[in-house]
Amino acid sequence: MISDRCPPSSVRSLPAVAGPLSVADKVSDVLADFTEWLDAYGEKSWDYQSFFASRVGGRAKALYYQSRLIGTAAVAPMIFCEALLPSARRLFHRRIRFPIADAHYAMGFAFLYETTGDFSQLEKSFHFLNELTTSRCHDFKEYCWGYPFDWVWRGGVIKQQTPLITTTPYVYEAFLQVYEILEHTSEFRPPTSDLRPLDLLGEYKQSLESIARHARFDIKDFRTSETASSCSYSPFGEGGVVNAAAYRAFLLTSASRAFGNDDYWKIAQRNLNFVLESQNRDGSWFYAMDGVRGFIDHYHTCFVLKALTKIHLLTGYEACLEALSKGVAYYLKNLFDEDGLPKPFSKAPRLTVYKRELYDCAECINLCLLLRGRFPQLETTLKTVVDGVLQDWIKPDGSFRSRRLHFGWDNVPMHRWGQSQMFRSLAFYLREFRGPRTDGGGQKSEDRGGRIEVATERE
Repeated sequence: MISDRCPPSSVRSLPAVAGPLSVADKVSDVLADFTEWLDAYGEKSWDYQSFFASRVGGRAKALYYQSRLIGTAAVAPMIFCEALLPSARRLFHRRIRFPIADAHYAMGFAFLYETTGDFSQLEKSFHFLNELTTSRCHDFKEYCWGYPFDWVWRGGVIKQQTPLITTTPYVYEAFLQVYEILEHTSEFRPPTSDLRPLDLLGEYKQSLESIARHARFDIKDFRTSETASSCSYSPFGEGGVVNAAAYRAFLLTSASRAFGNDDYWKIAQRNLNFVLESQNRDGSWFYAMDGVRGFIDHYHTCFVLKALTKIHLLTGYEACLEALSKGVAYYLKNLFDEDGLPKPFSKAPRLTVYKRELYDCAECINLCLLLRGRFPQLETTLKTVVDGVLQDWIKPDGSFRSRRLHFGWDNVPMHRWGQSQMFRSLAFYLREFRGPRTDGGGQKSEDRGGRIEVATERE
């Protein structure tokens, strides 16, 4: 339901007009209501992995990987709850803070600042970046982030506070986006704070440099061909996961431009070539090239396509464009249902307990905004998905539904699993369709990663 009350002027920046609301107006209302919900609910939440984040759930999941017959019986109660009683998550684990969600919220509020010029939105970005500085993996010298819970997977257990190359790049993007805004807004002091944006430039630059060093030196490479290498998921992991290599390729490509470091590009190019060489003839990508995890799903496909798009924007690397053309064709043909809405899998690894997922919708919106200029057919997809979200996925309290189950909805708000991603995607949508209204909003797409230069007196 779209609230009919007037949202704060910090989000709704256009005067009310007679007649039906435009889609952008509705999105603005949704973002205003969500911001109020976030303030009331708090920045910690449950997660779709909450069932398995506790000791009991983790042991049951580990048993499933060791023995499918016995393990299936062990995880059956959690799967039952996930399918029919999702609110039971609170019985298995507590609400916790997720760095990847904080990064998305920082970027979302930065988009709102670019759209409205209201500095209070940027101050919220500062807040989430401060939280990220606190929540980084302190056992590592360089800045990096992972999960705040032990993650059981087929290869064992990734302990909490282990940095993940699928999390850290989002934090990099958040710091970079706000940094670039501050470069254009450093001449004035915000009216509600003694903080000068100028004071943060040196700090954010150092954070970005540290993140890039982590991605370069802590994440390991695994040679796959004369021109390509996959990379580890964590400093201790194995290679072969396609989206992990795509994330790292983008981060290091951006950092190579930002800091004038050719070594970063050399590493990024090998990871990029692994992604390109891993593309199937039909344009798809398996999750991993290990002969085991050969599923094809919606949001991981979006991750890969997004990374290729951003790398192409930064470098003009022609092979990216060819892969994008094949990838988008596969994506549109195989990862949407008869209603034109995202479906979770084109090739599922197992029985799933849900029909649609908020995360898929958020990543679809993001991808369409990035690529609609080159692939006009994505305009129709964008309209269909945004209309679908506005119609079916908004809860009366302002938050988003998390999943459409086979029977009913999963209405548990999960910051990492859809809430923050949808907030960011809709804020990006609003920025794109209303246009930036600040000096710092000059980039009309996510082609972040220009050279960073901080004057000596700013450090």
